[in-house]
Amino acid sequence: MNRAAAAAAAIVLATLAGCARTAIDAFEPNWARALERERERFRPIPTPVFALEGQAVAEPMPQADASGPLELSLERAVVLALARNPDLRVAELRPAIAGAFESIERGVFDPEFFARASVGTEESVETARATGEQFPVRGDTRELQAGVRQTLPSGTEVELGLSQGRSASNRAPTQESARVGLTVTQSLLRGFGPAANLARVRQAELDTLASRYELRGFVEAMIADAEGAYWRYVLAGRRIAIFERSLELARSQADEARQRVEVGVLPASDRAAFEVEVARRQQALIDARAQEAAARIEILRLVGGLGDHQPHAHDRPVIATTTPEADPTPIDDGAERIELARRVRPDLAESRLRLEQNRLEVIATRRGLLPRLDAFVALGKTGFADSFGQSIENLGQDTFDATVGIRFSQSLGRLVAKGQQQAAIASRQQAAAAVANLEQIVASDVRLAIIEVERAGRQIAASATTRDLQQQLAQAELERFEAGVGTALLVAQAQRDLLEAEIAQVAAVVQYRLALIALYLAEGSLLERRGITISTDP
Repeated sequence: MNRAAAAAAAIVLATLAGCARTAIDAFEPNWARALERERERFRPIPTPVFALEGQAVAEPMPQADASGPLELSLERAVVLALARNPDLRVAELRPAIAGAFESIERGVFDPEFFARASVGTEESVETARATGEQFPVRGDTRELQAGVRQTLPSGTEVELGLSQGRSASNRAPTQESARVGLTVTQSLLRGFGPAANLARVRQAELDTLASRYELRGFVEAMIADAEGAYWRYVLAGRRIAIFERSLELARSQADEARQRVEVGVLPASDRAAFEVEVARRQQALIDARAQEAAARIEILRLVGGLGDHQPHAHDRPVIATTTPEADPTPIDDGAERIELARRVRPDLAESRLRLEQNRLEVIATRRGLLPRLDAFVALGKTGFADSFGQSIENLGQDTFDATVGIRFSQSLGRLVAKGQQQAAIASRQQAAAAVANLEQIVASDVRLAIIEVERAGRQIAASATTRDLQQQLAQAELERFEAGVGTALLVAQAQRDLLEAEIAQVAAVVQYRLALIALYLAEGSLLERRGITISTDP
């Protein structure tokens, strides 16, 4: 009989668990399909692949070595950032944490096994009804109870229990009792139905998805930072090369002017103009080298090239191998890019999920305004005997107990429930306004990014023309000076303008590359353009 009771309990437990899972999975099938569509956005990805303007380039995973020069192409910089960036190691744990809370909320509907054992003794005095005589009574009790219970998404609480008790006293014979009972409690108002009871589960699922969108946004920003730092480092190196070349030219001209002053061909004032220009370019070179050092440290930090507390890691040389080339093309699909941004921008998708969370919170708190009204049914079979085994066998006798009833409770002020409902409604209105505002911001971001890309693209050709014309002007001023009809000051000014034009030409290409990154970031397509997706596994 013990085995039969255990088997019955196991069957009931499995049935309840299956009912809970079915209720959770079957509730709101449209919701489940929508949730699955959101999850499909995060397809698993193998080894990171970098795609530069549609050309996929697989990069071997480099070894974590903080010694020796670090050769970096733009593709390798992104791969290293994905593999080693310490900030990413922290951020990628957020979906795992959110997924754990999803399991916690689902665990509310898990079956629960319970057991209780107690032993008691009592000494009292009783009075005989017939004679009025008082006499001492000593009694001992023992009770063992075990069972399973479960809360279902429908608001139903089910409990199946098996208990065995023993009572003995000096005034009555020892009696053993065994009872199998089933209690079902159904919420009729507050807590009724899966809509309110599954709200926390749905909110946890949304929180998990939102954390993945948050991770996607972080990865996009990190890649944009890595690429931006790479191009700024390249620009700093080009500036140093231009300044070194111009400084060498200025020194050569200063030496030539010194010789011509000594032989009396030039006045001393012309020599001073060339020497001042040498000093100016030395100052500019000092600043350019400091900017390159800062850019080098920044790119090392983003790609994890500083190592783990390794000495001299900040002094590690970086060799950039990707040249800043660009072929600007007009952008005539602005409307499509704005629509793309509205669909895939991670911050906008996350804000929509937060809005849905607030909607579920309104549903949950609305039920909290209702009073608590529960209907319950308790059924039991009890066997009595003077031994433990016999009491189990006597469960089949015509002995039973049945109880049916209702329970009601209501907070008189309902201040807590009203406050929670008011906060939930206000939060939902705030989230809806935030989504509408963010949609406008996203559209503005894309439009502004397109304007910047087109401006930077036109500046490439314009800066090249300016550089060519400035070079011709500098050469003409030098020839006039050598012919004796110009001044050293005009030569120095023309060469200074040429220097600025050369730097502006390189900077225009880099600015165009940075503007493209900002555009891809604004429209939410940077990861896809680089061949990167976020894994579904927390």
